[in-house]
Amino acid sequence: MTTAHVAYAGTPHLRLTQRGRRVLTALIAGPLVVIALAAALNGGAATATDSSAPLQYVSVGDGESLWQLASSIAPGADPRDVIDEIVSINQLDSAQIFPGQQLAIPAQYAD
Repeated sequence: MTTAHVAYAGTPHLRLTQRGRRVLTALIAGPLVVIALAAALNGGAATATDSSAPLQYVSVGDGESLWQLASSIAPGADPRDVIDEIVSINQLDSAQIFPGQQLAIPAQYAD
């Protein structure tokens, strides 16, 4: 009488060596570390303006620069700081402005 080997379709047993566990851990943890680093390094990229701060709007005059505008609306403040706020609030790509353009300025400067 011969004995037949019967194959069972049960769950296979997976055995990992220590090296295999390290590789599997690296494959799982690697992308998570990359995502965490990207989020940490890119944390300041998206900034929100304070929507509760009241804004006033001014119209840019012919030949007027941001420096002149900042100096006229906030004579006691450093024009560079005022320009930075105006550029940030209006989400300008540069300090170039055009006649007739409407710019939002913080109400603290609109006295």
